[in-house]
Amino acid sequence: MILVFGILGLVVCQILGVFAWIMGNKDLKAMDQGVMDPSGRSHTNAGRICGIIATILLALGLVFTLIWVFFMGAMVAVSA
Repeated sequence: MILVFGILGLVVCQILGVFAWIMGNKDLKAMDQGVMDPSGRSHTNAGRICGIIATILLALGLVFTLIWVFFMGAMVAVSA
């Protein structure tokens, strides 16, 4: 599920990347403690990495959107 969330975070909805990152960290800690079966470690780690990338892309998109809104607001204010 973490890998699916990570991939969907990259392709469809970037907010799913945040969930993949959080869930991946939780599962990897459980695997390190011996509470969870470590056989899916590579898939969990891949989903977590995809989630990290999707989260970074989400943050960059938000920053660029805020900058764009700021400059559009300034353009409207100058032209008025």
